[in-house]
Amino acid sequence: MTARTHDIAAFTGLMIALSIVEIGQVSPGTAIAVLFANQIGGIIPDIDQPTAPFWRNLPVGGYLGKIFTKMLGGHRFITHSIIGLALIGWLLSLLLGFIQPLTGSIDLGFVWWACMIGVVSHLVLDSFTKEGVPWLLPIPIKFGFPPIKQLRITTGKKGEYLFFYPLLVVITLIVCINNYEALSSLI
Repeated sequence: MTARTHDIAAFTGLMIALSIVEIGQVSPGTAIAVLFANQIGGIIPDIDQPTAPFWRNLPVGGYLGKIFTKMLGGHRFITHSIIGLALIGWLLSLLLGFIQPLTGSIDLGFVWWACMIGVVSHLVLDSFTKEGVPWLLPIPIKFGFPPIKQLRITTGKKGEYLFFYPLLVVITLIVCINNYEALSSLI
């Protein structure tokens, strides 16, 4: 999937989670941090691809991206598995613990969950592509949905733009409209 599709999927996942779980009011700082973390989470698994938007936006990103790709085993390897999901969650909790003294009233637990929702949405969406995802790494099988590879989509092609992107936008709108009061009471 493209970065834009992962962005909207991460946001859709966050809106669904917020409509299900009652968390009470949050500070404006927490709301901004949650949205930012969610969007970062939606692209984190692609840190294993040197041409990913994350690397392109850094001055020496091309070089760092190549190093990270080799360290992580290539694209759609460890960062696209349950082991990678756990590793990302652990590293994120370490990072948030380190910066906690600087964050003031920001609820870092909420930030952690928002980021992880983004990561999970990324893995789920990539499961719909022809390449699939190695969910059970080190078992070298890439899982996809539907199981018949020819029925899955190709990243950046019509199936993604005509089906997944509009579907995610519609789901997000429906969730937001149906849960307007609950979502608006957060801030």
